[in-house]
Amino acid sequence: MQTANDIRKAFLDFFATNGHQHVASSPLVPHNDPTLMFVNAGMVQFKNVFTGMETRDYTRAVTSQKCVRAGGKHNDLENVGHTARHHTFFEMLGNFSFGDYFKDDAIDLAWKLITKDYGLDPNRLLVTVYHTDDQAFDIWKKVAGLPDERIIRIPTSDNFWSMGDTGPCGPCSEIFYDHGDHIAGGPPGSPDEDGDRFVEIWNLVFMQYEQHADGSRIELPKPSIDTGMGLERITAVMQGTHDNYDIDLMRALIMASAHATNTDPDGVHRVSHRVIADHLRATAFLIADGVLPSNEGRGYVLRRIMRRAMRHAHMIGATEPVIYKLFPALQAKMSAAFPELNRAEALITETLKLEETRFIKTLDRGLKLLDEATVDMRDGGELDGETAFKLYDTYGFPLDLTQDALRAKGIRVDEAGFKSAMEQQKAAARASWSGSGDAATDALWFDIKDDVGATDFLGYKTEQAQGQVTAIAVGGARVSEAKVGDEVMVVTNQTPFYGESGGQMGDIGTLFADGLVVEVTDTQKKLGVLHVHVGKITKGTLKVGDEVTLNVNHANRAAIRANHSATHLLHAALRMKLGEHVTQKGSMVSSERLRFDISQPIAVTPAELSEVELLVNDQVRANTEVTTRLMAPEEAVEAGAMALFGEKYGDEVRVLSMGTVVPGSTREFSVELCGGTHVNRTGDIGLLKVVSEGAVSSGVRRIEALTGAAAVAYMEAQEAALLAAAATLKAAPGDVPGRVQQLVDERKKMEREISDLRKKLASGGGAGGAAETKDVGGITFMAKVLEEISGKDLKGLADDLKSQIKSGVVALVAVADGKASLVIGVTADLTDKINAVDLVRVGAAVVGGKGGGGRPDMAQAGGPDGDKAQAALDAIEAALAS
Repeated sequence: MQTANDIRKAFLDFFATNGHQHVASSPLVPHNDPTLMFVNAGMVQFKNVFTGMETRDYTRAVTSQKCVRAGGKHNDLENVGHTARHHTFFEMLGNFSFGDYFKDDAIDLAWKLITKDYGLDPNRLLVTVYHTDDQAFDIWKKVAGLPDERIIRIPTSDNFWSMGDTGPCGPCSEIFYDHGDHIAGGPPGSPDEDGDRFVEIWNLVFMQYEQHADGSRIELPKPSIDTGMGLERITAVMQGTHDNYDIDLMRALIMASAHATNTDPDGVHRVSHRVIADHLRATAFLIADGVLPSNEGRGYVLRRIMRRAMRHAHMIGATEPVIYKLFPALQAKMSAAFPELNRAEALITETLKLEETRFIKTLDRGLKLLDEATVDMRDGGELDGETAFKLYDTYGFPLDLTQDALRAKGIRVDEAGFKSAMEQQKAAARASWSGSGDAATDALWFDIKDDVGATDFLGYKTEQAQGQVTAIAVGGARVSEAKVGDEVMVVTNQTPFYGESGGQMGDIGTLFADGLVVEVTDTQKKLGVLHVHVGKITKGTLKVGDEVTLNVNHANRAAIRANHSATHLLHAALRMKLGEHVTQKGSMVSSERLRFDISQPIAVTPAELSEVELLVNDQVRANTEVTTRLMAPEEAVEAGAMALFGEKYGDEVRVLSMGTVVPGSTREFSVELCGGTHVNRTGDIGLLKVVSEGAVSSGVRRIEALTGAAAVAYMEAQEAALLAAAATLKAAPGDVPGRVQQLVDERKKMEREISDLRKKLASGGGAGGAAETKDVGGITFMAKVLEEISGKDLKGLADDLKSQIKSGVVALVAVADGKASLVIGVTADLTDKINAVDLVRVGAAVVGGKGGGGRPDMAQAGGPDGDKAQAALDAIEAALAS
């Protein structure tokens, strides 16, 4: 028996040998189609190629594309487990031609693969064509030799594909397999076509027209091919079953579920095992592609899928988390084709375990409430919307989970009442919310959030994506469009732009479409869930509903990532070196530098900073992978994760781990709760260089540092300055410190000698002559204006002059840079009747100073009016005489 893996490989190999480029599956989150919640077909990643917006270096491609249908208009969630072919996750095998071959080759290749390589009986095959597509009809007759009755013309849109209301479109041709008359059902187009006998296994889309808004169609210059064949369906056919859940891939997961719960895989819990098997695949691949459970958008759909599986595990009898234990079975079956399962193993298993652990705590209480509310209801009854909303709001029961739980009883849910209760809660939340900004602005973002919902952030996985404009604000007011020159704030349904939070600055970049350019200068996060792009329209007109490409400035983002990751390493290194009292008190991470405030009572010495740098750069050179996990905040902190200052945490948090304390060990160097963007490996940081350390407030120190190219540029500038100094000193760079110290010592010695000479000149003659003495009211008074004496030398000179006169008052004024410094000295025998402080204040008032201070025997003051120095001495003399 060929396995699902064999069948996938055979498909890819067949088209590869026929000139097709094997292209890996794109992530489940579509970056090039904002209208889709998840990728739901193989052609999604080639959408821009088909529309001509993008070109590739190949014209033929083959893929096995991961797909999810569990949200929006493509939602198979409620049918999963109850039918033979509904899945939330499935693989779509497809071959594509971008203006290369068309119908003849597409049909010929399909027929050869199915009948030759796959060996299906041609007599069990039939095809459909669009009712006017005579060309496809004739090719099938020629290539396959099918009789007319097995080439069925279908007049409905089922056999005509279009990308949207306008754009590429064309007829389809579907290939069906007949399981035999022992199974109920009729051929396509018949009244009983919905039976299981005839199963569509492959759809060939002939993209040959372009649909215009006026309803007209024109022929495409390069018609193309887009095909899709569900791996699960073709595997079921080739393994002799009409039930997708009986194929080897799904059966392995079902058996794992049965083994983990010690139950019969095909007994009374058959549906539950199928739900668990299907939802395990969807959950694992969504997490691997960057979706994490939340209460908004894609994360909410993931949570719905997870909790539906977990409820079915509970129905089987599981009382402890069990879904995460099944992941190895999925990994064994699919990781060879999809290695992202191995890369995300820890994140997948920990997220599954965390969600189930938390959900189990509320599941019993929620189900008890549900039983109590429906105990008297019979088949056809209806659960009121308020109770359904309480289950959602208090116990985390998504509406569809409640509906699924009541399905067996034949009880409906009042969906209108549910929606009404939700609206009432939103209104109450808004009324009680106290914002910190302008009230009108707060109301604006509340209105937008209520209307358009949260922004899906794609920036952990990509720096470019397409989004649909959901709101525009200009000047604080909401508008439907904006024009060139307008300063705008733009909200889109999804974005790769990080909104400023947690100390990390918002991204910059461009938002553009055909004829439109918006230069984004900042990205802000409003109400915790809206990413608002702040910028200016430099070309064209922007309208609500436009599909735009959002392109993050790569260099800016890369620098921010490096600085943010370096901050985490710096935090860990500081705690290792200085002690665990070091905690973050604030941070700022931009593309230019990082700023990190820590609790630290004394300055961090240069030697300590050097050792911290060494610890960080050791981790950078180790180039270990940066890993992310999802955990409950309290569990993360208990496990050693550091919570960041000022960050608000929800029920689940991203836990970022970097490096190891000892190379090869399992003890991580840095573990922190963080929702920011980070490098993939520590080596991406390049280098850390601390450039400053200083006090911010009592007990808080601030460290600023650079990374990567900025750090290298800083060190190069420092080296250039050192070399310049060495050249000036005519010394080797290594000798500069010693040479500089020698010059400093020599300068200090010369300054002392000059000061001594000036004092001698001032007291004993020379320049300006000696200080003059006179008798003022019987008191010897010595006064002098000095032009070459520093203010700091005045006290020493005054003491010398006091010694010379033995008894009296000395008044000195030094003038420098237009400012006056005054000193009054009074000999000890006179301090009981003459106060130096009183006299110096008199002089200070004349030169424009205020006050003055000192002791009765020595006081000092100053003022800005140095040209009034002599007048100050005259005033002091007058005061002494009085």
